[in-house]
Amino acid sequence: MTPGNPVLPGKDPASPDSLERHGLGAAPPTRTPEWLRSLPGPVRRYPLVVSTCVVLAATGVLLLTGLEQQARLGASAYAAVVGLLRAISMVRSLHGGRWGIDVLALMAVASTVWVREYLASLVVILMLSGGEALESFAQGRAVRELRSLLDRAPRSAHRESDGTALEDISVAAVVPGDILVVRPSELVPVDGELLSAAASMDESSLTGESLPVDHTAGDLLLSGSVNGESALRMRATAAAADSQYSRIIALVKDASSSRAPVVRLADRYAVPFTVLAIAMAATAWWLSGDPVRFAQVLVVATPCPLLIAAPVAFLAGTSQAAHRGIIIKNTGTLEQLAKARTAVFDKTGTLTTGRPVLDKIETVGQDAPDADSILQLAASAEQYSSHVLASSVIRAAAASGLPLLPVTQAKEHATQGVEAVCDGTMVVVGKAGLVRSSSSGFREPVLESGQLAIYVAINGTYAGALIMRDPLRAEAQQTLARLRRLGLGNTMLLTGDAAGTAAHIAREAGITSVQADCLPEDKVRTVAAVSARPVMMVGDGVNDAPVLAAADVGIAMGAKGATAASESADVVIMLDDLSKVALAVAIGKRTVNVALVSIWTGIGLSVGLMAVAMTGFIPAVTGALLQELVDLATILNGLRALRSPRTEPGPEGRGA
Repeated sequence: MTPGNPVLPGKDPASPDSLERHGLGAAPPTRTPEWLRSLPGPVRRYPLVVSTCVVLAATGVLLLTGLEQQARLGASAYAAVVGLLRAISMVRSLHGGRWGIDVLALMAVASTVWVREYLASLVVILMLSGGEALESFAQGRAVRELRSLLDRAPRSAHRESDGTALEDISVAAVVPGDILVVRPSELVPVDGELLSAAASMDESSLTGESLPVDHTAGDLLLSGSVNGESALRMRATAAAADSQYSRIIALVKDASSSRAPVVRLADRYAVPFTVLAIAMAATAWWLSGDPVRFAQVLVVATPCPLLIAAPVAFLAGTSQAAHRGIIIKNTGTLEQLAKARTAVFDKTGTLTTGRPVLDKIETVGQDAPDADSILQLAASAEQYSSHVLASSVIRAAAASGLPLLPVTQAKEHATQGVEAVCDGTMVVVGKAGLVRSSSSGFREPVLESGQLAIYVAINGTYAGALIMRDPLRAEAQQTLARLRRLGLGNTMLLTGDAAGTAAHIAREAGITSVQADCLPEDKVRTVAAVSARPVMMVGDGVNDAPVLAAADVGIAMGAKGATAASESADVVIMLDDLSKVALAVAIGKRTVNVALVSIWTGIGLSVGLMAVAMTGFIPAVTGALLQELVDLATILNGLRALRSPRTEPGPEGRGA
């Protein structure tokens, strides 16, 4: 059996016309002749299987009518033609650096014809062609989740033109800045900003999240997500080719066409296996003096499981991961995940939510404005700040029911804070240095581990501080415990935050080692120096891109759009859920285990059958049928990687 290496020759990932155009079909590299397209489906897909069955039936009819000579000549001639085709295939395999399987297949066909076991030669050919059909079926089953994802690519968009008129256009014609309307239950055509007040989206095909996701005005909508019950307006922020759906298609294609190290290792097994099979067949011939014994051994020696089961298992593993919102760019990453010994985490946005919440408001005394006034003025000024903490202050004011005041003047000091005149009141909000230099009576609050302060001055006088806390993710402790059970006992936190805050988060999460005040280059050096390898690095921000690329396995958390982190990472987790990290490791371990079991099961069964065939107890025809059962068993075992690994339920209430 010549294995179909799961290389998916996709063409245009943005085009949804067919699976073949996404690179996940079985389209041949050349144009199919008209006469071949007119044939029935099974004949067109598996011509060698069908033709061999026809020759077998004809041979049986000739034998029943007493025309044994004609049956032998016809079957032998057919086998010789197939053998010639196998020889051509063998040359191509040798040119591609893969050999062993076609050598044995060719020798099995040639030897059975030579010793006049013409029925056995036909069964061998049926075994080989039938095995290819089984492989094709198995690979189709393995990519079922990916096919369903890619088959739903957005095709058209409704663009506003001339005020409120809608123009139906191809999704490829959308340009950033276009105002689009998405009707109920339609796919979001491209990534964009929500202009409507609210929307409820089904993002399950992108992130694995089964529940609808609620969005408010200004949120990013991902292409490929499904709108809810109300029409919405959005502004395109990316063209179709640069949007999330096309990026997922590209990632899936790359993952499906890659070959894991364990798969290449299976290829190398074919070389010694071929030598062993020929040696055992020659020994059986020498001991028995019967050349038929040589053919009997080679018939059961075709190492189909070595080169089929492992690719099927790895393709099934990437399919299972994609179904759960985890895009693995390269199947070799699955093996690295399975062997990982160290897990390194960024803090903000990875172990923590990345959205600090208000812990308390500290005022300076009885004469100072009250806490609500300080929060209201600070939030009003923060409307004009681009700092990551500004949105947290605004959310805190909204949660307290405090309306934002009108701002007549505002000036932002990059990375330091903002000055603004809010309803006639001069407000300064930001870091200690800015507020200290702009006010009198400044004093530092006492902060606990994990807290940070946003300082506020009102009309030139220090008024107080908003004490914020970036909380640990709810699933962080469970995820770290699960990773330890999966064999990643060495855990590390790398962050640019202060040592006290980093140590607090590490204690809460259960991380063993902490390095704070890190610049991006410090993180890269630290990861490179880790001795317990492979190293898995988990991060989310743009500043994590260098260390994600430097790690053995880089995992980008909750990647939305074309971020630098997701470009550098080996694994992209589409859902903002840390427990998916442990799930990715579990899928990697299960996939590698299934692949290795398939490889060694195939080797063991084949060697056992060869040993029995050396004694002459397995006729050539029977041996060919037995080898087909070995192929079937190992392929079906490889498909076990489609099942979820056994782990505790995660936040979604499913195995995670």
